[in-house]
Amino acid sequence: MKTEEISRVLIEKGLKVTPQRIAVYEAVAHLNNHPTAENIIKYIRKIYPNIATATVYKILDALTEKGLINRVKTEKDMMRYDAILESHHHLYCSETDRIEDHYDEQLDRMLEDYFEKKDIPGFQIEDIKLQINGKFLKS
Repeated sequence: MKTEEISRVLIEKGLKVTPQRIAVYEAVAHLNNHPTAENIIKYIRKIYPNIATATVYKILDALTEKGLINRVKTEKDMMRYDAILESHHHLYCSETDRIEDHYDEQLDRMLEDYFEKKDIPGFQIEDIKLQINGKFLKS
């Protein structure tokens, strides 16, 4: 995503456009491997060596609150970030902590159908995301 696009998206979501916000958003999108905050900080410090850790965390929180990125929690309770907002699930490797995106329209329809038929009293489903835990096999 180009700087102009990122700026437009930030403005549309009511966020002030700053070089730091652009850098954090760009880092999450560029590091498309569900980076941790530490991965993002390391990436950004190549360009902005003096950016404060707290600033990055605040920006990640703001981007998450505005729906520009998603948080992905691992089995080890490590918070990761995802810039892909379209519907998808995650394959999580318990050995390597690697997360891969998993797209499956049939699975999506099955889950939607299931929960449409199975009413959960007093609860309105907004989104369904699975994290499938396992191990990636070496090929």
